[in-house]
Amino acid sequence: MQVLEHISSPDSGFAAADWIVLGGYFLLLLGTGWYFARRERKDTRDYFLGGRKMPAWAVAVSIVATSLSAATFIGAPELSYTGDLTYLATNLGMIIAAILIAFLFIPRFYETQSASIYEYLERRMGVGARRAASLAFLFGRVLASGARVFAAAIPLSMVIFGIDKGLNPQPLILSIATLSMVAVIYTLWGGISSVIWSDVLQYVILVGAAITAISLIARSIEAPWGEVFETLGKPTSDPDDSKLTVLDWSMDLTSPFAIPACLIGYTLLGIGSYGTDQDLAQRMLTCKDSKAGARSVIMGILLGIPTVLVFLIVGLMLWIAYQHPELTGQPLAREESTGGLRVFLEYILTEIPEGVRGLMMAGLFAAGLSSMNSAINAMGASFITDLYRPIFPNKDERHYLRLGRLSVLVAGVVLGVFACLCIFWKDANGYTLIDFALSVMGFAYAGLVGVFLTATLTKRGSDISAIMALLLGFLWMLGSQPFVLTQISGENPESILNQYANIHHTWKLTIGVMISTAVCMLGKSQRD
Repeated sequence: MQVLEHISSPDSGFAAADWIVLGGYFLLLLGTGWYFARRERKDTRDYFLGGRKMPAWAVAVSIVATSLSAATFIGAPELSYTGDLTYLATNLGMIIAAILIAFLFIPRFYETQSASIYEYLERRMGVGARRAASLAFLFGRVLASGARVFAAAIPLSMVIFGIDKGLNPQPLILSIATLSMVAVIYTLWGGISSVIWSDVLQYVILVGAAITAISLIARSIEAPWGEVFETLGKPTSDPDDSKLTVLDWSMDLTSPFAIPACLIGYTLLGIGSYGTDQDLAQRMLTCKDSKAGARSVIMGILLGIPTVLVFLIVGLMLWIAYQHPELTGQPLAREESTGGLRVFLEYILTEIPEGVRGLMMAGLFAAGLSSMNSAINAMGASFITDLYRPIFPNKDERHYLRLGRLSVLVAGVVLGVFACLCIFWKDANGYTLIDFALSVMGFAYAGLVGVFLTATLTKRGSDISAIMALLLGFLWMLGSQPFVLTQISGENPESILNQYANIHHTWKLTIGVMISTAVCMLGKSQRD
């Protein structure tokens, strides 16, 4: 009864038409899942690789839909609302990463004919390297996808429990449980094929929602657009300040999107995300050959640029609507004490017309479910292919398929539990939502990127050195967390540890990759 009272609460901003639209979205999602479930999955190759029959364009869209997540839907408008467009410059590093992955990584992955990218490490360094990398991925994916599930639960919580109560821990936990259950059921049905095609559908809904928001905000602006751009270009008395800034040329290590960080840190982050993480790399393995897989990752990165720009424009438009009501015909009011995190959600729930509001929230849920669907499928593939099958190699193929589905279920539960922990972790670090979602990836990527760079660029590396590199990469990133360093050095802002704690997480990742690469190269390979 308590939940029903919250649902009907006027604070939630949702009307009957919105629930109908949102219900229609979930029915459409379940319908596509049922469609793909009709095809019998004979083995794990079908379930985890889609029979290697997926078109490159669909894989590219799926890559974008998964990599963006709900953190982008909420977090990108937050960045441009409170700052500028410099987040767009991170794509410089991502493009470099995509090219390296397309020409160095993907051809080697296809040579193994495996559902897991970590089999390549077994060929280069030994079975221990493969198993350790798979375990590192599983752990890192729990962190990264758990953070994204947390981000997706925020809007759901605000819809059900109201704008003021939705950010409290208990409502967020209930929302996380709901999302986890839907994602697990959907993924259990159809495997990677259903995940990829649902990503295509959800990408259309996701971007359509953002474009709809831009259109609605633009209709409320009555001032000439020249005046709007002039206001965005000079938002303060500082002559160097502009909300239209794309490139930050500063050498400040605390600046999240300065050009050095974008060219170095985000290149390594991109290699980690698209080249060493089974979640996104698995999609590229569903294409018919390595050339198609390479095209898919490059197309995905390029498609991501205008997609992110759309969400950044949403933030700029909201800044005009809320901060400069003199430029609009409909002045809007909001609580500024909550910062920029809630700005897009509040606009959706309080200003968007009924029915359209439901479509907007469907787009947001699409982003969250897209990330979780793919994560739990990839985790199941890695567990079966890298850990279970090598130990129990002579089982019937249907046995592996049944266990693969069970591992998907377990992965969904684990992600949901960690998403609940993220409620408290994010506040302890004081990150923006996007920075938080990106920073947790570094725990696994510091070691994985170092090991894969050693494997692809050198003849060095062994079982032992790879395991040590993965372990040291994780320990470095753990020790680099602000809440850990603060406990060690106290509150003295002049201490070296606290100064290091304040540098952007991509620089911490860069140092971690350098350490893990150096350690991995200490081993002498006994293979090719």
